[in-house]
Amino acid sequence: QVLLVESGGGLVKAGASLRLSCAASERTFSDYAMGWFRQAPGKEREFVSGINWSGGSTYYADSVKGRFTISRDNVKNTVYLQMNSLKPEDTAVYYCAAARMPYTAYVPLRSSDFGSGGQGTQVTVSS
Repeated sequence: QVLLVESGGGLVKAGASLRLSCAASERTFSDYAMGWFRQAPGKEREFVSGINWSGGSTYYADSVKGRFTISRDNVKNTVYLQMNSLKPEDTAVYYCAAARMPYTAYVPLRSSDFGSGGQGTQVTVSS
């Protein structure tokens, strides 16, 4: 079980930017594809973005494509989500999760592909 700790959330106005971080405890962090999910009040958890073990492949939900960028640092055991041009509809608790998939360009997209995430970090975007 990979322990994950998200940070970087906050309250911002529409159009602002935030960078979320997810620090992993796992020494073999580079064996894992990573994903960011979010859950707004009263809604199901949705996939936001994913990145393969090396960082060479990424995937974005249509709702964030062109605004969010996922990246990772396998030395620091951390995955990031740069969020630009934030909108009120981006308001949610954001979670990161890990899926052990080394040496593949495949980016998992389903929640069931991943282990349980961290505690999450709240992002609130006001209009």
